Amino acid sequence: MQKYLSPSLRAIIQQATLPALEEIRVRLNRPLMVKSKNGCVFLSPQGQPSPPAKGYIVTREDLERTLQLLTENSWYAWEQEIQGGYLTLPGGHRVGLGGQAVYADGRLKTIKNVSSLNFRVARAVVGAADAIIGRVAPQGGARVLSTLIVSPPGCGKTTLLRDLARQVANQGFQVVVIDERSEIASSYQGVPQLDVGVQTDILDGYNKELGVHHALRGLGPEVVVTDEIGHGGDAAILAELARSGVKVIATCHGESWEQLKRRSWAQASLGMFDLVVILSRRHGPGTIESVLTVGRGS
Repeated sequence: MQKYLSPSLRAIIQQATLPALEEIRVRLNRPLMVKSKNGCVFLSPQGQPSPPAKGYIVTREDLERTLQLLTENSWYAWEQEIQGGYLTLPGGHRVGLGGQAVYADGRLKTIKNVSSLNFRVARAVVGAADAIIGRVAPQGGARVLSTLIVSPPGCGKTTLLRDLARQVANQGFQVVVIDERSEIASSYQGVPQLDVGVQTDILDGYNKELGVHHALRGLGPEVVVTDEIGHGGDAAILAELARSGVKVIATCHGESWEQLKRRSWAQASLGMFDLVVILSRRHGPGTIESVLTVGRGS
């Protein structure tokens, strides 16, 4: 991933000690920042943690050279991905784009005057679900319980979801991953870059409604895995899966079970789930705070 950074930025990152690097944030005329398991830090020109005032200030040349490397000097060729607000790199790494929106006929056409980039490292943590797989797939994997993973941003929801998909599929269940934002399997040019199991089909870039319809019509899932539910239309989608006898493993943003229950969409949807897993970063990303039996499993 570092080869897509400008030479100056690449040299700084290579000098830095970054345990479990998660993000590299490149912002025009502002200090270079990285996020690792130890949190967010600014880096000096020598790659050392520093206060913002002594951090390396990203130049326009840094930003433009990085964009040239990312797009292979062809912004137009990447326009479809750019409309989604990000670029996907080999290995499934993702680069978020910040800049000025350009609309045509009421729809986003492209982004110009890019002023910030967020390199997000795609990393599978094999075994992340070991502590709960026996709850999600009890009786030696004889069945799967519909499970909702809840946490604030950056607490490892997608990492846990990915490993659950892998382990459930490897236990013999037909799994479909509806990967709306290409973050679960981290597909690059249609090929999953991260392991989501030997019996898993991937619907990359599908919205949930269309993905569920296609999965039920053609792929015969026993389990559907998807990220970031919490919108008004999700209740109908979950109900359709329940009517079809398909289990669901999904994630949503939230601080606690009590907070989640107060949301309007949750009141119509939580009955579809058997388990709720609450995560935090208390002992690092993926800390399992509790596993609650709810809904149909209670």
